[in-house]
Amino acid sequence: MGYLQPVQAAVAEATPWETKLAGAIEEVFGGGRHDLPGLVEGLNELGIPAPGGGLWTPEGFTTAIAELAAAGKQED
Repeated sequence: MGYLQPVQAAVAEATPWETKLAGAIEEVFGGGRHDLPGLVEGLNELGIPAPGGGLWTPEGFTTAIAELAAAGKQED
């Protein structure tokens, strides 16, 4: 069983990109990388695009995750 529990705190369905990102994060963590630089490197190696289509950076990852978290707290 994986770590992903998509209904933990969601107020809306995950987008396909969010679902793919969550699976990739789980894969990177499962491969033994548990720090931010390793996670970012793993996402780039897996070909998961950052928002806007570029490569992930540590700063870009933390910003994107904060934005996703903030959007997930908003109710319609």
